[in-house]
Amino acid sequence: MGRLQQTYGLTDEQRAIVAVVRDFVDREVLPVAGDLERADAYPQEIVDGMRELGLFGLMIGEEHGGLGASLLTYALVVEELSRGWMSVSGIVNTHFIVAWMIAHHGTAEQRDRYLPRMATGEVRGAFSMSEPGCGSDVAAIRTRAVPDGDGYLITGRKMWLTNGGSAHLVATLVKTDPDAGHRGMTTFLVDKEPGFGEVAPGLTVPGKIGKMGYKGVDTTELLFDAHRVGAGQLLGGEPGRGFYQMMDGVEVGRVNVAARGCGVARRAYELALAYARERETFGRPIAEHQAVLFRLADMATKVEAAHQMTVMAARRKDGGERNDLEAGMAKYLASEYCKEVVEDAFRIHGGYGYSTEYEIERLYREAPMLLIGEGTADIQKMVIGRRLLAD
Repeated sequence: MGRLQQTYGLTDEQRAIVAVVRDFVDREVLPVAGDLERADAYPQEIVDGMRELGLFGLMIGEEHGGLGASLLTYALVVEELSRGWMSVSGIVNTHFIVAWMIAHHGTAEQRDRYLPRMATGEVRGAFSMSEPGCGSDVAAIRTRAVPDGDGYLITGRKMWLTNGGSAHLVATLVKTDPDAGHRGMTTFLVDKEPGFGEVAPGLTVPGKIGKMGYKGVDTTELLFDAHRVGAGQLLGGEPGRGFYQMMDGVEVGRVNVAARGCGVARRAYELALAYARERETFGRPIAEHQAVLFRLADMATKVEAAHQMTVMAARRKDGGERNDLEAGMAKYLASEYCKEVVEDAFRIHGGYGYSTEYEIERLYREAPMLLIGEGTADIQKMVIGRRLLAD
């Protein structure tokens, strides 16, 4: 990539991690991504490889068996994974969010119980906030948890769980006090067995939701019917903190989505550049025609701008500062630019871009997910605008 998407100020360890992941993607992901995606097949061998590399413990502290890496390192790893196949990054993303929430908001017992096994990938996490009919309106969720002896009974329907079938642990936002607004929301750590159907008493994963892209990774509903959880599964041990805990996780998730956009856009640019150098019209490569050259220049500029904004958002969070503004900006810019770069690459490929034999067709179906994941573009604009006014 030459000078594009360079990240200055990295440590030797950070550069080594990114290099290892880039090599893994080139060897183990790119050669098989197309076939797996068309079959909508779970990439078990890739997941096993990521476990061997320690990627499931990337941001988990060393005291719990992880690598203790920064959010910036995580974002750079996600870029590389998404360059190979965006679905692979989805397998680790919700896992990272849940691990982050447990590490920063969980009790000592919860950290000791879950984080060591999450670091090895033995336990993998999923994140459940949305519901049918509520979308980005988190306050409208209806799933309830009511006290029952020394525990709670959860009843309701959750939607759009990435890793809903393959996960062992789901961080689930519910209402424990419906009249208290966002202060009446609580996060529960729900244990379950991987699979579909009734995975625990009163807990059902109906099946995979069909999608036009973002295949391989399972996206599901989660149905609660008086499912009982112990009081020890309440994240942090205190009710009413769920909204704040989830929003903290979402900030990490938005950096992830931005990084995904950077990775997919970079791959689209790589494909377009290679094709433009090889394809000839009127006796010369199309890259030498001004119309194509200008398009490549626009694409490269967007790839670079999105990357640098994502790096800024990650570094701000690593510095212990609030980064909702920067994460919202990065997610908004990177997802929009990704869509535009992928479309330009599609145009450069001409008719071949419409063929399933060319990789750009897959990227063209994957990019739209980034426009809605972790909050739509309009939601990001609301977050950005409100923070600007508050400042």
